[in-house]
Amino acid sequence: MNVGFIGLGKMGAHMARNLQAAGHTLTVHDLHQAAAAPLLENGAAWAATPAEAAAASRVVFTSLPGPREVEAVGTGPDGIADGAAKGSVWVDTSTNAPSVVRRLAGELEAKGIALVDAPVSGGPMGAEAASLAVMVGATPQAYAIALPLLQHLGKTITHVGGPGAGSIAKLVHNSISMATRIAVQEGMVLATKAGVDPAVMLEVLMGGSFGQQLILTRHIPELVFAGDFDHPRFSLALSEKDVRLAIELGREEGVELGMASYTLEEIHRGLERGWGEQDNLVTFKLAEERAGVQVRTGKHA
Repeated sequence: MNVGFIGLGKMGAHMARNLQAAGHTLTVHDLHQAAAAPLLENGAAWAATPAEAAAASRVVFTSLPGPREVEAVGTGPDGIADGAAKGSVWVDTSTNAPSVVRRLAGELEAKGIALVDAPVSGGPMGAEAASLAVMVGATPQAYAIALPLLQHLGKTITHVGGPGAGSIAKLVHNSISMATRIAVQEGMVLATKAGVDPAVMLEVLMGGSFGQQLILTRHIPELVFAGDFDHPRFSLALSEKDVRLAIELGREEGVELGMASYTLEEIHRGLERGWGEQDNLVTFKLAEERAGVQVRTGKHA
């Protein structure tokens, strides 16, 4: 297939090489032509503008820093919209704002061009190894066209929903990932300050329920999706005691525990509702009430 690729940075260069290695005919563009040299040496064609790359391609990929660049490349002067033919597909692997994706998708749909937002997770190493996780927002028709190409880039391809849904999933994933890192960070510092060898503490984390990711593999599917908090794996009251004791230890050691302190505040809000003997994930109900939604699957809704 004739494939375009725009944005040959740390991620894009690897993804483009994997598409080329799979036998697709590449037309590439970047602000710096030198970035395309390895691809050009292997037979890729150079496009002077995003419009030229799109005009030569059935599917054009982009890997760009953010919303501003995506808009400029997509609908700016000499952008993808100026060159892409009716029926073509633009797959954007950038991390973008869902509102921007949806607006661009509407503008392009009027021209017969489908936008697939397909942000990726895995970093440059995952891009090089073609082991990325790809979160896709697309119509079923556009997804069917993009999927065979995305399979050259990643091992886990998830069709999340329509245009914009992929970006929502990526932002939520990264937000959770970073918040968890901060929680681990403050806990590891506390353990070290209190006299536990950090390598041993890491071993404890890896072997416990946290490291086994039971919240993702068991507890959310079995409890939250079903709205069943009355059969606790670990009660909210017991969680309050443990987090409170950890914060007290932090005070004794002079270690600030901001994430744990917020956690205790949320637990207390649940206890005030009389939820102490329910599973600690009952605090989902607090967040659900604030947002006006319920985290339930269609099976349990």
